[in-house]
Amino acid sequence: MAGNGLPTLGRVKLTDLIATEGLPSDTYKLSVSTLSHSLAQYSAAIIQLPASDGALIRSCLESARLYFHQKPSYASADVIRINESREWCRTSGYCADPQMWQEAYDFRPGVTPSEPNNEMEFPPAGLTDVFSLLGKAARDILDAINFYLNLRSYAFTEILDNIPLRNREISSSVLSVYCHARPSFQGAQNHNLTTQEDDQLVMFADHQHHVDKSLLSLLKSDKAGLHVKDFHGRWVLVDGDLGPQEAIVYPGLALYQATAGNVNPALHRTNTSNEQCNLYGRCSLAFKLMPKSMSSLNCSEMRAAGYGVEAQFQLPVPVDDFMQRSHPTDQLFNRHNFPSFSFPTAQDGSMKPLMRRRKNNSRCKPLPPSKRLRLEAQRVLKERVQDIADKKGIKLRFCTLKECESHVHTLDSPCANIRMEIGWPPGVPFVHPHDLPNKAKFGFLETYEPGWTATHAMELSLIESGQSSQPC
Repeated sequence: MAGNGLPTLGRVKLTDLIATEGLPSDTYKLSVSTLSHSLAQYSAAIIQLPASDGALIRSCLESARLYFHQKPSYASADVIRINESREWCRTSGYCADPQMWQEAYDFRPGVTPSEPNNEMEFPPAGLTDVFSLLGKAARDILDAINFYLNLRSYAFTEILDNIPLRNREISSSVLSVYCHARPSFQGAQNHNLTTQEDDQLVMFADHQHHVDKSLLSLLKSDKAGLHVKDFHGRWVLVDGDLGPQEAIVYPGLALYQATAGNVNPALHRTNTSNEQCNLYGRCSLAFKLMPKSMSSLNCSEMRAAGYGVEAQFQLPVPVDDFMQRSHPTDQLFNRHNFPSFSFPTAQDGSMKPLMRRRKNNSRCKPLPPSKRLRLEAQRVLKERVQDIADKKGIKLRFCTLKECESHVHTLDSPCANIRMEIGWPPGVPFVHPHDLPNKAKFGFLETYEPGWTATHAMELSLIESGQSSQPC
């Protein structure tokens, strides 16, 4: 595959994705890179859970089989749920969708499920413990994605539930136990065969694909059948060779919105072709890390990291409105790849650098002056200005270049206090350095990088005159 593509789905140990204080280890950097490239290429990755967690999940799946097996063949009207967008953050208990030949049990902390006819019912076992371990895993994976995108740690904490939930709070995230194609459940007449793929007939539901509205989803099934559309538009079976303690992780629409389209959501569908011969159907556990209903999805963290934000992501979107809105899948995917950050190789060679396309020449062209200035300014902003802002508890919110040209001459402008507290260069608009003209970049660098003029101005003049041609 071209570029830094992976021949198969990336497989990463969850313990290697847990961040620690200090500099990142080679294992952490390599695991983050594998995860992110797998999400970029396949919209999914395989997460290896600790052995104890895997045993708990398998036990919960066994309990789920028995739970659904004792359910009646016909779903009553009070448990049929087809469109749940309005109550997306309050669903709980048993529900069924005969059209999709699917049953589900939603476990959501903070909500007491009400059973039909007030009957006593025992849910699948271990849901509380599985919710806790998969919720922690999802947050660790989200932090790893933040690191790869060069965002600050815990960038999306403001839109996540409290840990633990406060009194009377209801969890936005949900653990769903699914059962597809239970033979004794009346729903098979609503299915049909798809076209032939890889010399085998594959059966899918009438609705050919689905996109979760979560930030991240973690899924573990008792048998293979989950297909995800990859970067090239091909349907890939992603859970065909899962080990007993492995699960699938894939991004959702909320993460796509919060990252300004830099992380594509997974388009997925489930194969139900061979379930008739099985007594219980196909059972699965799906944890969905959801944003809080009383929050908004915005791209402020992406802007602070220097990303360009397209018009469709400019305005904050209330989460509750986002969840109730329809999202046509044919308009969703720009198919951006993750930015190609490469990590330095360790001295012992324990980490291989990411593969990149290079031209077949032995010498690299020197960077043009504007590019060199931009990169230097971005580095200084990250290392100097952000440190000052962090120590003073200031959250950087940059202006646009056009509106800030007048701010620098007034004392009561929106950015005046911030510029004064962090020592922003006088006369320089308060915008991200890559938006500044080159002359303003010089003033910016001279303020925060002592000795920059003496050591770098000469290099730029040599580049401009074409006298510098250092080999790579």
